Amino acid sequence: MQEKHLSQKVLVGGMVISMFLWGLSWPSGKALTHYCSAINFSVYRYIIVVATFFPLLFFTKTKVKITRAGIPAVIASGTLLALYSYFFYKGLKTGAAGAGGVLVTTLNPIVSYLIGIILSKTPPSKNETIGLLLGLVAGSLLLKIWSNPGSVFASGNVYFLLASVSWAAMSKITSRGHLYGASLGFTFWQYLITLVCMLPLADAQEARNVIHIHDPIFWGNLFFGAAIITSLATTLYFYTTTRLGAEKASSFIFLVPFAAAFSSWLFLGEKVMLHTIIGGALGMVAVYIINKRKPVIIVEPD
Repeated sequence: MQEKHLSQKVLVGGMVISMFLWGLSWPSGKALTHYCSAINFSVYRYIIVVATFFPLLFFTKTKVKITRAGIPAVIASGTLLALYSYFFYKGLKTGAAGAGGVLVTTLNPIVSYLIGIILSKTPPSKNETIGLLLGLVAGSLLLKIWSNPGSVFASGNVYFLLASVSWAAMSKITSRGHLYGASLGFTFWQYLITLVCMLPLADAQEARNVIHIHDPIFWGNLFFGAAIITSLATTLYFYTTTRLGAEKASSFIFLVPFAAAFSSWLFLGEKVMLHTIIGGALGMVAVYIINKRKPVIIVEPD
C-alpha cells in the first residue's frame, strides 16, 4: 500500500513538472513559426524525438515489441498525434497563441472526460464535476472571455479546437498502451508513426534550406521542444495515462495555461494580469479536486 501511495506521489510530481514544461512550449513554439511551415516543423521535431528515444530505450532496457492486438491502437494514436501536431502549429502560425493555448488546455481534459463518459456510460463523480466546472471558469478567466467572446473562435483558433479533440481521442487510446507491451515501447512506435505520417507531406526544398539557418533561437527552441518537451514531458504524460487513466492525467492540463502565462512574462516580457493569476490558481484547484480520490496504480507487464 505504501509503495502504491509513493508511486502516485511520484507520478503527480512528475506530471506537475511536465505541465510547466508544456507551458514553455507555447512561447517556444511561437518563436519557431517564423522559420518554417507547420508540417516541416513537426517533421524536424519528431526526427529529433525518435533519435533521442534510442538511448532512452537502451538505458532503461525497455522492450519495444508490442502485441499484434496493439498494432491498430498504436497506428491510430500515432495518426492522431500527427493531426494534433499539425493543428497545434498551424494554429500558432495563423491564430492568437495566447487565447488558443488556453482554449486547447482547458478543453483537453473536458473532451477527454466526455469521451470517457460516453464509452463507459458512467457519469462523473461529484469531485470530478466540480473540478471540470472550475476548469471551465479558470479557462474563461484566462481568456478574459467577457471582453471579447468572439476571439475564442477567430482566425486560426479553429485549429486549436481541432487540436484539442485530436489530443483527447489520442489520450484515450494511449491510456491502454500498457496492455500491448511496455509503455515506453508503445510510445516509441507512436512517435515513429507520427513521423511517418507527416514525412510525405513535408516541403523538401524547405527541409534542404533548414541547414543554412544559423540563428541559435531556432536551433535552441527546436531541440528544447523535441528533447525536453516531447521526449521527456510528453512521454511522462503518456506513461502516466497508463497508470491514472486518460481522464485523471488530462486534468493536469489545467496547469498549462498558468505556466504558459508565466513563461511568456519571463521570456517575452508579457504583462501578467490579475485575471491570469486568478484563473491559473483556479486551474490548480481543479486539478486537486479531480485527483482527490486515489486512482488504482496498474502494474506494467514484463
